[in-house]
Amino acid sequence: MLKKLTWIMGGASLPLLALQTMPFGEVGIDALRLHRPPYNLIGRKIAIGQVEIGRPGEFGWDKAVSQNHVIAPAGVFLRNTRAKSNKDLAPHAENVASIMISTDKALPGVAPGARLYSAAVGSLKTGSQPEECLSAQQVALQNGGDVRAINFSFGETFDRDSRPHPILDGNALLTQCVDWSARVHNVLYVVAGNQGQGGIPIPTDNYNGVNVAFTTRRQGIFDKVETSNLAGMSGTSGQHLVGRETDIGGRRAISLVAPGSDLTLINLDGSTSRHVSGTSFAAPQVTATVALLQEFGDRQLRMHQLHWSLDSRRHEVMKAVLMNSADKLKDLGNGLLLGMTKTIIDKNDSDWLASDAYHNPKIPLHAQMGAGQLNAFRAYQQFAGGEWSPVAVVPALGWDYNSVKVGSFSDYLLAQPLQQGSFVSITLAWDRLVELNDLKNDGQFAVGDSFRNRGLNRLDLYLLSAESGAVGSICASVSNVDSVQHIFCRIPKTGNYKIRVQFRQQINEATQRYALAWWTVPGLKLPIGEDRNSNRQ
Repeated sequence: MLKKLTWIMGGASLPLLALQTMPFGEVGIDALRLHRPPYNLIGRKIAIGQVEIGRPGEFGWDKAVSQNHVIAPAGVFLRNTRAKSNKDLAPHAENVASIMISTDKALPGVAPGARLYSAAVGSLKTGSQPEECLSAQQVALQNGGDVRAINFSFGETFDRDSRPHPILDGNALLTQCVDWSARVHNVLYVVAGNQGQGGIPIPTDNYNGVNVAFTTRRQGIFDKVETSNLAGMSGTSGQHLVGRETDIGGRRAISLVAPGSDLTLINLDGSTSRHVSGTSFAAPQVTATVALLQEFGDRQLRMHQLHWSLDSRRHEVMKAVLMNSADKLKDLGNGLLLGMTKTIIDKNDSDWLASDAYHNPKIPLHAQMGAGQLNAFRAYQQFAGGEWSPVAVVPALGWDYNSVKVGSFSDYLLAQPLQQGSFVSITLAWDRLVELNDLKNDGQFAVGDSFRNRGLNRLDLYLLSAESGAVGSICASVSNVDSVQHIFCRIPKTGNYKIRVQFRQQINEATQRYALAWWTVPGLKLPIGEDRNSNRQ
């Protein structure tokens, strides 16, 4: 996942960069704004994780980082044991860690106050997917079992997979491990997307995490999907890669994109690497953004704020919030495009409106950019909208964690009418059910254990007129293969609307938990049943 790495062995000093021009600033994910007043969010006391072949250094434990005081992991491990001093260190892992937790003033991380736990898988000669799963579980159990997100800037190749004919069908052991751990340990797995033709695709076929591709700069702004990312599904160029480079069955592999081209990062010895590129360095921006949001969420809980509960810690909620707030199309200043700050374009210089995801309700995500580019500040705004259940009317912006029974639906009636010509963004996320075949019956994975895939229930998502029944949706997302439904559409006329979550098909359990996030543009207040655009005699 490392496209290009140029080492600069020397002093750690850099010219002071204007923070807004950094990839974590306004030209990228706009996370640094959250560090400053009035937000003051740096990920304090929030635990996040990292799993790679190697690990970052720990000051006072590893000699290689004796001159590096700005990257301080809370714990380092070799698989499921304490890391040995001066062993299994990796420059790549240090670079990734610097993106998340660096406290350097010139090169701050996205969440410099977060507690990072990092596990090295170790030598690939003695470890493969079982050992990688063991390492992930070790990280998930840290901080009293309260780790909110785990970063995977690594993966497995097909030639190391034990299956006779491995494909991206969700059944590799490491992929099933990710989906099992996400549910059991309540942690959002953030996986660096496969970089096409020779990349490392496993576990990018997971259902319960998010996969991240990377963007490059145009005229100083990170807004174009880099050409070396995961092959797209559209056109003839990608069809021969289905199953090898893209998920089978038409599933979309990419959830989000983030800046990942020509970055400057910190090395083990405190020096800097410049011109670094790859999905490895996009994924940790998403992981660390979770820490910023979770610090805010925990602050709200301590203050006993209304419309706030422990549901804010659910990994499905984080997934829905991050994806629903992503940048797609730059707002013109009138708010009709939800205040988005950038137009993201794909490898063919096309935007979201030209994609099959915009035109086909059975395809929720763009093949190359998923739901769009991570915007940490907009994710904060989305999250700050609070939790609203369908028992009463809901505001224009918010989220919910709830459940629905097979054959039934939940309706979220928007309290205000939606403005004609405005766009709505709605994201629904839920888990595939993977269970552990636990030989020791202790609830923990051990080498020799396996997993049971019980499949994915089907939920559908609709935007309906407030007075409509089961038919006549304004917009819909009805994929029968994805664990996400996503609506991004234009409102045809000002009126009252509702969001519907429908349990369409049962594959495992009869009740399905889900997270929902929505962002809309309210118009003038109208009574339910009145449409000011209707024709009257």
